[in-house]
Amino acid sequence: MGGVEERGFLRGSDRTGQECAAGSAPRPACLAAVPRGALAAPPAMPHFTVVPVEDKHRAEYDSVEGLSWVDYREPAAAPAAGDSYDTVSSDGHGNHKENSPFLNSSEAGKGGDYYDRNLALFEEELDIRPKVSSLLGKLVNYTNLTQGVKEHEEAESTDGSKKKVSKSPSMGTLMGVYLPCMQNIFGVILFLRLTWMVGMAGVLQSFLIVLLCCCCTMLTTISMSAIATNGVVPAGGSYFMISRSLGPEFGGAVGLCFYLGTTFAGAMYILGAIEILLTYIVPQAAIFHPSGAHDASSAMLNNMRVYGTVFLILMAVVVFVGVKYVNKFASLFLACVVISILSIYAGAIKSIFDPPEFPICMLGNRTLSRDQFDVCAKTIVKDNITVASKLWELFCHSTNLTTENCDEYFLMNNVSEIAGIPGAASGILKDNLWSNYLEKGEILEKAHHPSVDVAGQKNNLHLYVLSDIATSFMVLVGIFFPSVTGIMAGSNRSGDLKDAQKSIPVGTILAIVTTSLVYFSCVLLFGACIEGVVLRDKYGDAVNKNLVVGTLSWPSPWVIVIGSFFSTCGAGLQSLTGAPRLLQAIAKDNIIPFLWVFGHGKANGEPTWALLLTALIAELGILIASLDMVAPILSMFFLMCYLFVNLACAVQTLLRTPNWRPRFKYYHWALSFLGMSICLALMFISSWYYALVAMLIAGMIYKYIEYQGAEKEWGDGIRGLSLSAARYALLRLEEGPPHTKNWRPQLLVLLKLDEDLHVKYPRLLTFASQLKAGKGLTIIGSVIQGNFLETYGEAQAAEQTIKNMMDIEKVKGFCQVVVANKVREGIAHLIQSCGLGGMKHNTVVLGWPYGWRQSEDPRSWKTFIGTVRCTTAAHLALLVPKNVSFYPSNHERYNEGNIDVWWIVHDGGMLMLLPFLLKQHKVWRKCKMRIFTVAQMDDNSIQMKKDLATFLYQLRIEAEVEVVEMHNSDISAYTYERTLMMEQRSQMLRQMRLTKTEREREAQLVKDRHSIARLESLYSDEEDEGDPVPENIQMTWTKEKCDAEKRNRGSAVGSFRDLISIKPNQSNVRRMHTAVKLNEVIVNRSHDARLVLLNMPGPPKNTDGDENYMEFLEVLTEGLERVLLVRGGGREVITIYS
Repeated sequence: MGGVEERGFLRGSDRTGQECAAGSAPRPACLAAVPRGALAAPPAMPHFTVVPVEDKHRAEYDSVEGLSWVDYREPAAAPAAGDSYDTVSSDGHGNHKENSPFLNSSEAGKGGDYYDRNLALFEEELDIRPKVSSLLGKLVNYTNLTQGVKEHEEAESTDGSKKKVSKSPSMGTLMGVYLPCMQNIFGVILFLRLTWMVGMAGVLQSFLIVLLCCCCTMLTTISMSAIATNGVVPAGGSYFMISRSLGPEFGGAVGLCFYLGTTFAGAMYILGAIEILLTYIVPQAAIFHPSGAHDASSAMLNNMRVYGTVFLILMAVVVFVGVKYVNKFASLFLACVVISILSIYAGAIKSIFDPPEFPICMLGNRTLSRDQFDVCAKTIVKDNITVASKLWELFCHSTNLTTENCDEYFLMNNVSEIAGIPGAASGILKDNLWSNYLEKGEILEKAHHPSVDVAGQKNNLHLYVLSDIATSFMVLVGIFFPSVTGIMAGSNRSGDLKDAQKSIPVGTILAIVTTSLVYFSCVLLFGACIEGVVLRDKYGDAVNKNLVVGTLSWPSPWVIVIGSFFSTCGAGLQSLTGAPRLLQAIAKDNIIPFLWVFGHGKANGEPTWALLLTALIAELGILIASLDMVAPILSMFFLMCYLFVNLACAVQTLLRTPNWRPRFKYYHWALSFLGMSICLALMFISSWYYALVAMLIAGMIYKYIEYQGAEKEWGDGIRGLSLSAARYALLRLEEGPPHTKNWRPQLLVLLKLDEDLHVKYPRLLTFASQLKAGKGLTIIGSVIQGNFLETYGEAQAAEQTIKNMMDIEKVKGFCQVVVANKVREGIAHLIQSCGLGGMKHNTVVLGWPYGWRQSEDPRSWKTFIGTVRCTTAAHLALLVPKNVSFYPSNHERYNEGNIDVWWIVHDGGMLMLLPFLLKQHKVWRKCKMRIFTVAQMDDNSIQMKKDLATFLYQLRIEAEVEVVEMHNSDISAYTYERTLMMEQRSQMLRQMRLTKTEREREAQLVKDRHSIARLESLYSDEEDEGDPVPENIQMTWTKEKCDAEKRNRGSAVGSFRDLISIKPNQSNVRRMHTAVKLNEVIVNRSHDARLVLLNMPGPPKNTDGDENYMEFLEVLTEGLERVLLVRGGGREVITIYS
């Protein structure tokens, strides 16, 4: 502010204060001069209170993406009732303006309330374009709600009538991302299957499995971090990221895959908890017991189904009652996991100098199941007498030491005991380095252990430890992969994070590094500390039904048993909490219509219906009842999700879209492609048939959303990819014109709209859809007469109307509405400029000007002929469907009938190609094609027919061929009379167009030196469509003007007399003769045809004969129900060559 302005303000304030003190100023002005903080503010700084005009049009303010309707104006005091001293007025539309054009000091202060003096140039736009300061102030205070549990907890804990002040997100990297990811990644597989995997695959291959899976998740995390740091991530996690990066189709498909994966993960965790409960904690709680030696597995599966269903119902009730309880126990569950893992490390360290006592009983080199006997010996000494042991009784079926019924293998081999946990210092690692895959039902054997290889009895197999499933590298990958999932936990909680763009990458990558190190170290420790046959013993049968990993832990196996039980229960609860919310988010996006019901829930937003569906799907997993069968299923869904996260990052990076500016810089498209490749490889490695099923499900959802889903524009990468591909394709098309073999009609359909902007002839669109059958380019064009600035809204409405009609008629194409002063000019613009590059139209479809004879206004048929001339000049083909309202709709079917082609002149082969294309559509498919051609007197009609049949055979077009002979007959009286009537009518209309106004204008122009040139253009096209001349013209009559008027009247009367004695032009008589004769022949042969195609004669070069040209076309097509006039574009469109 300059010093002059400041002094002006001070003088204004002091002057008002002096007037108030003297009592000369009005009271409102004195009130306005009193500062708000008069007691606190220094006296040298005067304030002005601005009273704003109440603005009732808040809805006119624009919205910022992600914010509700926002008032960008700064807050001001409300006016007191009855105050009339405001110098800022309103026009009733929220546009404030000064009453006075001169800005004095007090008004300047008031104007500053709404408009800054420095922004006067923009003051008219500040309603819809806020000041930068206002915008930044709103964006800084932007908060996103959690799409998880936080708002539900608040809704439950607060009264519905009171609104709780929302807390800003406060979680850091450790609590918000790192620990939740750790809790989700560590799970049931670590405790129940990792030791078994090391035993089967060996340490080296186990390293490879862990490395593959961890590389997959690490590369996915890098891609996810790039997407997550590219702008504010609202709550919604992976679904939000994928859908906004790859579009609603991919987003919906992958979102549902992720949902199914999370749901099956819940089932897997419940099955794991039941396995721990029934195998290691309370085996006596089993409901079903094996009836025979071989029914153990089926009894166990039934127990899992019953207890799993009960657990699922209990967990679903807990989630339904209140999610806050799940969250409060989350830290307890995480503590169980951490303590369990620490106990493994402690046990491994202790095993170096003091390995735990877990002896294994071996018969030869076979491992015996320890739960059926106590003493590992064939005989025992009891009261100094050697008696048979329990083991002898089991193998020999006798309590004495007789050997008649003994198992041969039992007799030939010795019983021995080896240490189950030799310890890290024992050197067992070298034995466990290599794989030892088994088939289902195979006995666990220790290599290089002394034994005699003889066949034993099959009914004793239950006494050994057997492999329950066939194992291979591929099977183990599928089972292990769920133990590295859970990397999305941080992004799912993005709404709770203080700085999501920093916390998500750092926390997730640290969690993956930590868990990977734990997995690698556990593989090494298990291989170094535990005997191989114990590692391969999935359920701990050889170690008295102890959990194998528990045998290594310190201080007690129960630490891991209890810890793993609670951690798997917690993980199951969290899966049942997260999956319904994910489904609710997809349903609320409304991209999959049939899921809308799952978007609703309890009053506090709890997804009740989604929880019910999740429980039902999880029940399917529980009915499978096998952890090893469920794990590969959820592996597929998670791998599918991770694959598309990598794809999203790679697409965005390669497209270099302007909005792709991630804060996380350590990504590259090659890494994303590598991650995508690993995901795809893992899917097919673990289970190729599950992979195909998962991809089929995702593909079906994708196509469903594409065809039925709501259209969403999220600025996704696939749209950018489409643009890049389209640009590339257009540049390729630009290299040259299409070959004749590739030619197909690319249509520009010129539609006429009525006064209400409705399509006048919708059957034109029907015909276009039948001709195209979804192939090639279709542009629907229309012209609105007027000024673009004034009729822009009408053009938008017309475009929307046409698009709706295109949807109804199933026309796949584009719409373009042009505003022009003259319709003819607008059509010329469309013909010239529609399309882009090589994707331009080559055929124009034009409606017939119905009622042109009855109309006094010649503009309709002149526009028609002008369009015909434009298309001819542009070397475009032209199709004119006459009587288009009689054309069939898309729902009709012609089961019989003919499409007749009258090939009079060769026009590039369009007449042959069009019926063939029409017959591709179901409406015309059963119609037969007939081709007629005309022979003159000097033509050999028999040879013509043979040649035409050969030509059609080479064109691969099936059609009947007929040659029609036309004799040189004399011109009939009828023809002569038609021509005479036509010319008399034309002359009469020309005379009638000399209206009173035009005659007056003509008289007025006599004095003008350019009157001759002006008179010549009086009836030109420019005048036809010009503005109407006002009826009342002010004229000053002079002698010359009066004489001119008399002459005009005299000539008009004379010209009407001449109409009677007019003689027809010989050229017109010949043309009329052709039209009449052709029409007779065509009606005679094709009166019952479903459609008649014939060559359209070109318009006359001299524009004086335009009206006669219209008459010729009418005569040519008289008496035919459906006619398609065809005019080629001057190039061959069909070829006999392959």
